[in-house]
Amino acid sequence: MANPKPRPPMAKPNPLDTLIDLARNDADEAAKKLQLLTTERHSAKEQLSTLHVYRQDYADRLQKATLDGMSASNYHNFRQFIATLDEAISQQNRVVAQIDLKIENGKKQWYAEKRRLSSFETLQARQKRQQAVLDNRNEQRSNDEISAILFRRMGNTH
Repeated sequence: MANPKPRPPMAKPNPLDTLIDLARNDADEAAKKLQLLTTERHSAKEQLSTLHVYRQDYADRLQKATLDGMSASNYHNFRQFIATLDEAISQQNRVVAQIDLKIENGKKQWYAEKRRLSSFETLQARQKRQQAVLDNRNEQRSNDEISAILFRRMGNTH
């Protein structure tokens, strides 16, 4: 039975690669949350716009009905309904403001994650440059040693 062919040594995992993967995942997750918040804000703004249109429609109806003549109870009902719409608009404005605050915090979180990722990538690039310099020096030493050996051999044969 022949000896199995030796495997080349496995490159040891770089902890920086793991940190970069984790930071990238965190940045992606922060971006997804930010996108969801942006979608939520868009929806909230659409609801707010609908409430404004609805309120304006009822205000126009009230004005027309007042010109045409209406009972006091109908007038009171219109005013009460418009007041309810005003409260809904006010509440929806608060919802939009809360979402805006969440978006601002989400942006800060995303920027922080991107900076963290960038820092790790910068460290990795520096580490690779340093390793390349070491590899070049080692290769130069090997070449120098081989040249010296060949030179000595040639000196012994002449």
